[in-house]
Amino acid sequence: MKKKLLFVCIENSNRSQMSQAFAKIIGGQNVEAYSAGSKPSGIVNPKAIAAMKELGYDLSTHDSKSLDEVKAFAPFDAVVTMGCGDACPWMPAKQFIDWQIPDPKHMEPAAFNEVRDFIKEKVKTLIAEL
Repeated sequence: MKKKLLFVCIENSNRSQMSQAFAKIIGGQNVEAYSAGSKPSGIVNPKAIAAMKELGYDLSTHDSKSLDEVKAFAPFDAVVTMGCGDACPWMPAKQFIDWQIPDPKHMEPAAFNEVRDFIKEKVKTLIAEL
């Protein structure tokens, strides 16, 4: 059975987008990955697109989405939140996980890539534990 994962941050333009991408890369056919924002910006940050392009993943094909837009895919095996605090509404899921990941939106590329690589390791661990 495929595992369904939802990654949520505020704008759905950086952290949750990269998490979704890594879940697809690492989980392959065994994972269905989604991402959404509690207050989506409507765009995927060009810095996130550039950071993932360095690893051979085209994040420009992703869209910044609201939680309402991904409700149809519930229930999820895990919902992972990243700093959206009280703004994250409940979603049907087997487990809820909160990752404390700094928002890289205004970081320089080197620091942004450190956050990207941290997210990759978190996703790798999550998929191994499912």
